[in-house]
Parts: sequence; structure tokens; C-alpha cells
Amino acid sequence: MELNDGNLQTLTEFMRKTLDPDPSVRRPAEKFLESVEGNQNYPILLLTLLEKSQDNVIRVCAAVTFKNYIKRNWRIIEDEPNKISDPDRTTIKANIVNLMLSSPEQIQKQLSDAISIIGREDFPLKWPDLLTEMVTRFQSGDFHIINGVLRTAHSLFKRYRHEFKSNELWLEIKLVLDTFANPLTELFKATIELCQTHATDINALKILFSSLTLISKLFYSLNFQDLPEFFEDNMETWMSNFHNLLTLDNKLLQTDLVSNAIQFLASVCERPHYKHLFEDQNILTSICEKVIVPNMEFRSADEEAFEDNSEEYIRRDLEGSDIDTRRRAACDLVRGLCKFFEGPVTAIFSGYVNSMLGEYAKNPGVNWKHKDAAIYLVTSLASKAQTAKHGITQANELVNLTEFFVNHILTDLKSQNVNEFPVLKADAIKYVMIFRSQLPKEQLLQAVPLLVAHLQAESTVEHTYAAHALERLFTMRGPNNSTLITPAEMAPFTEQLLNNLFKALALPGSSENEYIMKAIMRSFSLLQEAIVSYIPTLIGQLTHKLLLVSKNPSKPHFNHYLFESLCLSIRITCKANTTTVGSFEEALFPVFTEILQNDVQEFVPYVFQVMSLLLEIHTSSIPNSYMALFPHLLQPVLWERTGNIPPLVRLLQAYLEKGGATIASSAADKIPGLLGVFQKLIASKANDHQGFYLMNSIIEHMPTESIVQYRKQIFILLFQRLQSSKTTKFIKSFMVFINLYGVKYGAIALQEIFDSIQPKMFGMVLEKIVIPEVQKVSGPVEKKICAVGIIKILTECPAMIDTEYTKLWTPLLQALIGLFELPEDDSIPDDEHFIDIEDTPGYQTAFSQLAFAGKKEHDPIGEVVSNPKILLAQSLHKLSTACPGRFPSMLSTSLNAEALQYLQGYLQAASVQLV
Repeated sequence: MELNDGNLQTLTEFMRKTLDPDPSVRRPAEKFLESVEGNQNYPILLLTLLEKSQDNVIRVCAAVTFKNYIKRNWRIIEDEPNKISDPDRTTIKANIVNLMLSSPEQIQKQLSDAISIIGREDFPLKWPDLLTEMVTRFQSGDFHIINGVLRTAHSLFKRYRHEFKSNELWLEIKLVLDTFANPLTELFKATIELCQTHATDINALKILFSSLTLISKLFYSLNFQDLPEFFEDNMETWMSNFHNLLTLDNKLLQTDLVSNAIQFLASVCERPHYKHLFEDQNILTSICEKVIVPNMEFRSADEEAFEDNSEEYIRRDLEGSDIDTRRRAACDLVRGLCKFFEGPVTAIFSGYVNSMLGEYAKNPGVNWKHKDAAIYLVTSLASKAQTAKHGITQANELVNLTEFFVNHILTDLKSQNVNEFPVLKADAIKYVMIFRSQLPKEQLLQAVPLLVAHLQAESTVEHTYAAHALERLFTMRGPNNSTLITPAEMAPFTEQLLNNLFKALALPGSSENEYIMKAIMRSFSLLQEAIVSYIPTLIGQLTHKLLLVSKNPSKPHFNHYLFESLCLSIRITCKANTTTVGSFEEALFPVFTEILQNDVQEFVPYVFQVMSLLLEIHTSSIPNSYMALFPHLLQPVLWERTGNIPPLVRLLQAYLEKGGATIASSAADKIPGLLGVFQKLIASKANDHQGFYLMNSIIEHMPTESIVQYRKQIFILLFQRLQSSKTTKFIKSFMVFINLYGVKYGAIALQEIFDSIQPKMFGMVLEKIVIPEVQKVSGPVEKKICAVGIIKILTECPAMIDTEYTKLWTPLLQALIGLFELPEDDSIPDDEHFIDIEDTPGYQTAFSQLAFAGKKEHDPIGEVVSNPKILLAQSLHKLSTACPGRFPSMLSTSLNAEALQYLQGYLQAASVQLV
């Protein structure tokens, strides 16, 4: 694409259309942008547009599009084409910092994120001058520019909080600190002084406080990996400044500045080498009274969010994205202080909790916020360790959680007044959810019907918390790994639970509430056959919901749990009666057809998974409705999207399993299409294993005569890939494939096809691949296939006995015994960069595996061979009877002593011997 006005105008027009709410206008525009983004100069046109367009909406749209483009395409993946040309990469890095700093804040944030994404890949090695260019801007005196630099630095360095320690990481942080630590400290001091100078100028303070917020975030990130020598000298200065800042009139301070300053104190107080800074009882009391307690209060902004922006409130409170709230920071500070000063801190706060509850008791209607703060303080004080799965796993023994539940939580759970104190009810529900692993089971069972009733609360936060609490309780495990709460214990509430969950989806603001849908999924999973009688009604509601959300998918988690719930409905009902599969197809296929015809990219992989599940349940031949779809599944456009590949392969495997002969007879022209898919997949390091899954199913289920003409070409393709790019994953899959081939068609056929491609190739494959690498094969079924295949090569292939291949017979037997007895070799060569299948970026939706659509592990030789060791003994016995005297002497002289001992054990177990 040339850099000219015509292309800028075209881009502008299509961008405007992507903002259109009408899908028939929006989707073609999105597809056009997707089709041109691979062209050189495309990102440069976007940057030009966001800099020079007169339309602010288009400028912001261009900035967001540019950031997303960078996010999808900047990373260079081995064996895949470079999606951004080198000249474009150079131009972007040369201009983006300047452009970011000179842009309005809305655009600045997008470009800052883009710099962060580029920096993650290129900094410091491929972008060495980035830091210097940023630090020099501190001297500008312009806080719009300074804050732009700080914001970018924060997005670049915040990953240091989450990465594992390594020399490489520490070297990078040291490089950053060498350049950044002193300028950042000087900027901090200067900004504090400016705050004092402009103490009465609220507008100036807002800008300065935003700078201090970013500085504290940076300081937190750069200190997270605990490299104390860089900041040790200044720590008391930083501590003093932050402490003084936090004891000012809190109303003047911005929330994110306060929360970051508190987070700083929290990170410092739990480090052993700074413990001495907090040992003075006066400092400890001052922090508790003047910093923690005031910031535990439920503020008017929290109340507004609770009532008017419940989605944001829930996201912050339940999902931990409240890292920048005062409450979360104060809570973290309590936990940090308790690490070394649990006794004194608990004593200080116990007094405050009792005082707050006393104030509430005097006048609940006016003082309900006191009880809210008391519950929050108890929660912070009692929580020592927690996981998403179990809630609090380690509690402060000085806090009696059960007594607090009975005396102060249960009353709010039992409250029948729907409009009274919704915040306290939400607090009570959250208390049960957080401390579920610490409370006795009888109290949890006492809470369950109360939580079911709260599902009908008008307050979005309240009914969402109730759904989330029930979902978490239903995942808890008791003795023998069974669910702690059993279906029998839920029997009195089953109907009310299901009714209230589905009614909750109709409450204002909750039509796509992911917590409710997850609770539906978990309820189905817990109750199992107890839901069968309700499914005919519920499947209609789920299908209707699917049709609605498919028009404009916007809540990925909700959608995922919706499909999981559909899968559970199918599994549970069809387990009781497989003939009901037809009624599910009747309900779902019209919606699935619409999704596929409209190419709803987010849902297509899910549809393929559910269709696989349905088809696998069928006990007879493939229904016509499936056969009509089969040709469309081979269209190359479907296979271009990474997220489609795993579910499409599984669906094709289901077709082959249920109707390989039908496909061969009625769609013989489709076999080249299947092989074309296989060829595409094995050429990719990321997807080659999927190609082998498909080919293994073709070998196993297609009639021999239908693929005989293609066999040689299949092997040639595999050898070409072996020569061009041999990875451990490919080798493992290749070995499973050739041994499955030998099991299906016989060892002679395997030897002949290798040697027809190139003389003596069979021996080369055994010597260079099978014997040295078979130990790397993983998975019980895969090992079994390889074992049976090798047994056939050893005992049913005359060329192994009578030709130059004979020298490989004993080493191959030794390798087989190693496969049986030695640990799996899971080593990967140093030069092999294993590609994470889930981490291949692209424009399309990533694949999301549905847990409840899971495929049962299939053993293609399970019925024929139960124990490969016994099969080896029996096969060797049979072979030795044809050549008496030959094998005992050969084995005793050339087989490793330990291997020979194992072999004797197999022969004894099979009650046979070699003759």
C-alpha cells in the first residue's frame, strides 16, 4: 500500500464503518481491514491517520486499531512469515515515542500500550536507545510529556512484578536501573517539592498527583524483584515521604496515588531487610490508625459503583482488578504487617472492629458502613494465604471466623428485606465465599438455601455474589475427592436453584452475567442425572440465549460457560438415553447453521466441538445432516484460523470414526481434500501433531483400498518435513503414526513402502529414528501403539531376519524393552524452541477447549492387545518355533543383561519359552 491521500481516505471510510452498530455494515469493513493489514506501509498509514486526521473519532479509532495490530503481529514466530516488514518495524520504532508524547491523552495511552508490546519483544536488544530517549524527556518540565513517559515506562516495567527470577531478567532490570533509578528518584523529590509549592492549586495538584501515582507504580515494579542495592540508600527518604503523604487530608489525594503509596508500604514491610523500619510501636499504631482504617471505609464512590456501575464494582472486588483501590491496598498492607507483627496488629485492629460493630448496633440504618468496614477489616486480618480454587487456605489463628459468622454474618444472610442493606448482604455472601475452606460443613449447608434465595435479589452485586458463592461451594472436594456438597444434600433445593439461576439471567444488567452462567454450568456438573427431567425446558432457554448472544458476542467468559452448559446437558441426558441425541440436534442445529453461515468467528470453534460431541454419541451410521456439512469442513478458509484447527480435526476424526466407509463410498472425491488438510497441518511446527491425529484416524477407519493410491505420497510428505525441520514433537508423532500403520497394514507393508521410496530407507528409519528416539514417546496409548508396532516389525517382518536389517533386530528389541521399563526421556534439544500451541498470535480467536466436550481417550488396539509385554513373549515364542535354536543364543550374546532379565520375566508371565 502506497503512502498517499487515496489510501488514507479509503482507510478512513472503512474505519468509520467498523464503528457502525449494524453488523451487515461493520463486519465487511472489519474483514477488509483484516485483508489489507499484511501489506507493507499499512501500520505507517495508521500512524499517519492518528496524527493528521481532522476527525478525533477516527484518530482514536486508528490508535486502537494500530495497538491491536501491533499486539497481533509484532512477535516474530519461528517458521511463520514475518507479518510486519522490516522497513515498517524500523519506521515505527523511530517515530512512535515522539508521536506518543505529542498526542492527546486518549491517543497517548494507546500508543503507550503499543510501545510496551514492542518493548516486550525488542527491548533491550533490538531497541537499545528506547530508555535514553524516554529519560531525556524528564527535563522538559512539561508534565503532559513527563506523564506520557512515566505511563509508558510503567506499562513496560510492570511485567517485572510477575516474572520468575532469572539471570536474564535481573540483567535487564539492572540495565533499566542504571539508566532510570537516579532520574526517577530526582523526579520524585522535585515533584514532592512542587506539591508543597502548589499546595492550594487543586488543578496543579491533580497533575502532580498523577505523576506521583505513576512514579510509585514504577518504584513498586522496579523493587519487586528485590534488588535492594539500588534503592537502599534512599529507602528511609521514600518511606518518610510516602508516610507523610498518606497522613495528609485524604480527601485532597487522588485514589490511585493513595493506593499506590500504600502498596509501596505493603511491599516494603514484608521484606526482612526493611523490618526494622516498622518495629517502633508508635509507627505501627500510626500506620494502622491513620493509613489503614481510614482507607478501609466504604466511600461514596464505592456506593455509586455498587448501585450504578455494578459490573465494574464486581470486576474490581471479585477479580482482583481493584489493585488500584484504597481498600485493596489497605488490605495488602494489613497482610504485609501481619507477616512480622501479627500479634500487635491483631490487637490494635480487634479494638477497632469491636468499636465499629458497636456503632452499627446503636443505629444500623445510619451506621451500616461501620459494619461493612469491620467485615472488611476482619477479612484482611484473617487472610494469610488464599487460592482461587479454595478461597482462604491459611487463616490468622487469632481471629475466630466461625464465631464471627454466627454472630455477625448469618443475620445478613437470613435478612428477608430485599431492599435493606444490600452492601452488607453482599459482604455476608462474600465472607462465606472467601472463608469456605475454613468454615464447618454444617455452616456451609446452612448457607446454601440462603444463597439460592439471594439469587433473586434486585441488587446486581448481591445476586452475582450469590451465584459466584454457590459455584465455588459446588467445586469443593470432600473425602475420596467427591464433591463436599452432594446431589442428595441439594435435592430439596434443586428446583429452586435451577429456577432462580435462569430467572437471574432475566434481571436488569445480568442478561450476560458470566458468574450466573458459570453457576449454571457448575450446578449441572454437580447434580448430574438429577437435572435430566428439567433439561427439555432448560435446553430451550439455553438455545435461545445462544441465538441472542451470537448476534454480537461481547462476553467471552459468559459464552464459554454457555457452551459448557450445553455440553453438560447433552452428556448427562444422553448418558441415560443415547437416543435423545436427536432432540438436541433438532434444538441446536438451526442456531449452529446461523452461526456458521454468518461466520461468527468467536463461536465457530465451539460449534465444531459440540458437533463432535453429538456425532460421537451416535451409535449407528452418520446422519445425512452431518454428511451435507462434510465438504464445507475441508474449505481452506476454515483452516486459516488457528482457533479452528483443534476442533475441526476432532470433528473430522468423529466423521471418520463413525463413517469412514460412508465417506469413502459417497465422497471419494473428498479424500484428496482430507490429505490437503493433512499436508497443511504437518508443514506447521505448531499444528503438526493435529495433522498426525487426522492421518491416524484415516489409517484406522478408512477402507484400505480407498487410500492405497495415496500412501506413498503421504510418506514422502513426512520425509520432506523430517529433512527440513525435525522437532521432538514431530518425531514422537511420526513414530506413533508409522507403528499404527504397521499394526493396521502389517510390518511387511511398512517395510516395503519405506524401501519403495528409497532403497534401505526402512533400516535408516529404524537406526536413526525409532531405536534412539522411541524412549521419548509419551502417553499410555501412544506407547502401546509403538510397542505393538515394534513387536510386529521384530516378529512378522522377514527382512528383519534374513537381510542386512538383521543387525538392527537386537537393538530394536533392546529399545522396546527400554520403552516398557525405563522412565520417559522428556529432554528437548537446546536449539529447539518449542512453540506453545496456545501462543500463536493471529487476527482470529484463539481456541478455547470445552472441558465438558472432552473426548474420551481412544485406544485403537485396546480390544486386540491388553498387555504388550505378554504379546511380545507370545510373538517371540511363535517366531522361535519357526527358527529353533537361533534366538536364545542370539539374545544371550547381544542383549543387555538387565534387558534379558526383563524379557525372561515376560516369557514366564506368558508361560512360554524360546526354542
